[in-house]
Amino acid sequence: MKKILLSAALLPMAAVAQIQTSAGVQYLQCQAKDMSGEFSDFSNTYFLADSLAGFDLNKGEGLLNWKRYRLVPRQAFNLNGYWPVRMKMLDFPDTQYDNDPNLRIKVQKIDNRTLRVTIFTSPIEPKMDDANDPMFSPEFIAQQTGEQAKNSRGRWNVKATDQAIVYKNNNGSLEIQKYPFRIVLRDGQGKLLTQTRHIIDNDSTQVKLLPFNFIKRGSDNSRSINPVLMLSPNERIYGCGESFTSLNKVGQKVQISVVDPQGPETDGMYKPVPFYFSNRGYGIFMHTSAPTTADFGASYIGAQRLFMGDETMDFFIFFGEPKDVLNAYTDVTGKSPMLPLWTFGTWMSRITYFSQEEGLDIARKLRANKIPSDVIHFDTGWFGVDWQCDYEFAKDRFKDPVAMLKSMKKDGFHTCLWQLPYFTPKNRYFRELVDGGMAVHNGNGTLSYEDAVLDLSNPKTVAWYQGKIANLIKQGVSAIKCDFGEAAPYDGIYASGKTGFYEHNLYPLRYNKALWQAVRDNTPDHEGVIWARSAWAGSQRYPLHWGGDAATNEIGSVGMLGDLRGGLSFGLSGFSFWSHDMGGFVTKSPDDLYRRWLPFGFLSSHTRAHGAPPTEPWLISESFTKAFRQSAEMKYKLMPYVYAQAKDCSERGLPMVRALLVEFPDDPGAWFVEDEYMFGSQILVAPMLETGKSRTVYLPRGKWIDYQTGKVYEGGYQTIPTAEIPCVILVKDGSLIPHVPVAQNTGDIKWDKVELKAYKADATKCTGLLFRPGDKELQHIEK
Repeated sequence: MKKILLSAALLPMAAVAQIQTSAGVQYLQCQAKDMSGEFSDFSNTYFLADSLAGFDLNKGEGLLNWKRYRLVPRQAFNLNGYWPVRMKMLDFPDTQYDNDPNLRIKVQKIDNRTLRVTIFTSPIEPKMDDANDPMFSPEFIAQQTGEQAKNSRGRWNVKATDQAIVYKNNNGSLEIQKYPFRIVLRDGQGKLLTQTRHIIDNDSTQVKLLPFNFIKRGSDNSRSINPVLMLSPNERIYGCGESFTSLNKVGQKVQISVVDPQGPETDGMYKPVPFYFSNRGYGIFMHTSAPTTADFGASYIGAQRLFMGDETMDFFIFFGEPKDVLNAYTDVTGKSPMLPLWTFGTWMSRITYFSQEEGLDIARKLRANKIPSDVIHFDTGWFGVDWQCDYEFAKDRFKDPVAMLKSMKKDGFHTCLWQLPYFTPKNRYFRELVDGGMAVHNGNGTLSYEDAVLDLSNPKTVAWYQGKIANLIKQGVSAIKCDFGEAAPYDGIYASGKTGFYEHNLYPLRYNKALWQAVRDNTPDHEGVIWARSAWAGSQRYPLHWGGDAATNEIGSVGMLGDLRGGLSFGLSGFSFWSHDMGGFVTKSPDDLYRRWLPFGFLSSHTRAHGAPPTEPWLISESFTKAFRQSAEMKYKLMPYVYAQAKDCSERGLPMVRALLVEFPDDPGAWFVEDEYMFGSQILVAPMLETGKSRTVYLPRGKWIDYQTGKVYEGGYQTIPTAEIPCVILVKDGSLIPHVPVAQNTGDIKWDKVELKAYKADATKCTGLLFRPGDKELQHIEK
């Protein structure tokens, strides 16, 4: 505790709490690891990136000289702070260690928009096993190995000058300045985008900020790296995963480690992603699974301080506008595969359906009330004991589950089942998992928790788990809910050979993959469909994901606002498909809130009503049933548009629920909007976050046509009334939107009845996309 107080004495109280949390004093499992406190500890040795000691252009690697420093308290008229001061080591024997080590730096050309920069902090370098890295897509791995690598790597002109090593092409440049050492990014026209900070940058400021550095801990000699980059005036940062705080991360301290935040209303994330991009035209993928704290100007307004748990900096750097960066990033970590048509229909659920008859009754009433729908989800109650996952239907409440599944399929319904990867001591598989070495264990060889947590880095565990799922899919189940996954033990020892420090954040990715593959491999059409809550970089390859347990506060619409921000941020992090609990999760949703949430739910890539009952519209009121039906019918009429836009997203790494800045990067106003979105590329949606008959909307330049009334609006800020469906829904001028007659499920859609509706104000022609089931390629259409 004494060491913590010394480290924290110079910081604000909020930072003290963060440091105490990271050290374990106040740590709760629902809190993310805050790594920033590790980098203000007086017991650590600090190595500051100083100069390039040499570089081989042919190999793309060289040596970086690091100067040894320590932190020294400084009093200035009773104001205590600290300065980094040069240090001569006292290591023994001094002949065996370097005071100022030269350590390797490597640059790889990935493609014409992407460079990979790796900086090591130890002469014993960790193994970079790209071929088995779960974050990388199989396509990327194939492109970077063997003969394919020679043809796939980008064209970059590389030269050495007296001052720098320069990688340059038309999209941008990366300079490695020799002294003072800096990594400098510029765009294709030579404009400075950002650069790393050096110790000499402190000469002109009273704030003695630690520049690019790594630490060697006094506690155990372990190392962690802290890249520090410039943050420019008016710079805006986006991404980092499904974040529920403001989309622009500048001014925030973002904890990039997986937690269960209990809902989309805090700064914790079910689905953090160590990737972000800037409005200045660059993006960075921090290739690590260790916890990271990204301080984007929160503690110093001119710096991005990336406090990484990892000892190695392995960064993929992308150049371009948002669409370019998202495409390049998902070329590395993978793109979301196209999902089957039925998944885009209505998913009906609650906590929970307990019996075969209850599920069949829901199916009958959906059809009787003419509510288009495709999926019925059974949550925690389909087992013999509620929440006790044993992969078997309760025999007393599901007399013939196969017959039930066949009956539902005949009536156009697919079925989804809930499960989780934790096994309580009362679960019948608990002892089998523990005795068989398939659960995560701690350093003592026992369990970290009371529950057995599946060790999904163990092939034996994966095979066991996938066998259980395969039995369900073979019975006729279509999808599996991939719930939880955020609580992999940090102190656990995993079959991968790593501790939870590196495996905790990878756990959702391994979990998503194992489940998705089990569904895909046992479905007749090889359709992998899951419904996952947790995720990490690369999880977009295993769709789809939803936004967690939203609050049902009517005042402020807090859960709805959190879901909207989370979905937009998630889409800015490489994920094409995403959903949320329409109406909220926690308690019975207030009527007005649920009504306003409906169009947001149906104008998302995937639509599910779920939460505390009643979620079923006929149990609420006749007028609510009508409102539910109207929004559902709207989406089913738009299904050709939805399906085509989904295909386009899957090919280019774009989100269906899309922040305006992605579609309109040249419109400065679009970068400030976080309560509206583009649904695909042509429809703008502004949900009603408050009760009312109208709302103020920002429209990018050009004309916009109201989808419900046909009224035309100019770009800029407009106050727009809602129509029968309580939402502002606008179509971009010059859009050709394909529609079909309403069907009660996607299997009954009349694809020969596609109607191309032109939305035209000033446009001379209208264009759009079309993709029918069975098509091989996306069609570009015009009228």
